[in-house]
Amino acid sequence: MFHAGGASYDLFMGRYSAPLAAEFVDALNPVAGQQVLDVGCGPGALTSALATRLGPAAVAACDPSPGFVDECAKRNPGVEVQVGKAEAIPFTDARFDLAAAQLVLHFVANAPAAADELRRVVRPGGTVAACVWDAEREMDVLRAFWDAVHEVDPDVSDTTRELRFGRPGEIARLFVDADLVDINETTIEVHTTYVDFDEVWTGFQAGIGPAGAHCVALPALQQALLRDRLYEQLGSPPGPITLTAVARSVTAVREVP
Repeated sequence: MFHAGGASYDLFMGRYSAPLAAEFVDALNPVAGQQVLDVGCGPGALTSALATRLGPAAVAACDPSPGFVDECAKRNPGVEVQVGKAEAIPFTDARFDLAAAQLVLHFVANAPAAADELRRVVRPGGTVAACVWDAEREMDVLRAFWDAVHEVDPDVSDTTRELRFGRPGEIARLFVDADLVDINETTIEVHTTYVDFDEVWTGFQAGIGPAGAHCVALPALQQALLRDRLYEQLGSPPGPITLTAVARSVTAVREVP
């Protein structure tokens, strides 16, 4: 689901992750002189926002997909980017002032291990942060997509309902269990405008994430039917369409001994 190229990612989720990264960094407010890490960087939306704020020498990143690592490094010259999972971050203990994971916790295999790793790589007094799409307010485009899927096949599981850590308190509890303190939770709202419905549909055909993977796995006739149903779910827009997504963001601190 996440081994496509950066351009394919940009067509689908990148148009949301880039503005989210800008808002996330503004909320985290890292300052000059700090060293920061982007965990699960993908093609580099959050990495780019951090590098713009602090300079590339202050930023490191990792992702389990070698293709995304290459794309992130290409887009962010001077940033140290390595292959590595959130559950086994490939950087030394207490190296960073801030370690952040954007749109990652939904998909990690072992979330407690990931939280422990985020804590490990920040210095005492450093900040750990994570944001994921909010499961209650959701993303307009994914809500419409899965509603359309259910019209075509009511037996298909709605993965947006199954994603972890998108509900109030879920990331906070994960961070408490990782012995982090000073936990603060909020939401971030972002918007994107598509030229037309065809641009929406092209994003799903990139095959990114659970929705894209479901879309491209369908036979051609079912894809065509799904396309029609999605168009109706979005109100049959005759031209540009603006959609909203809400992320749940949590910060915490590694306690000073």
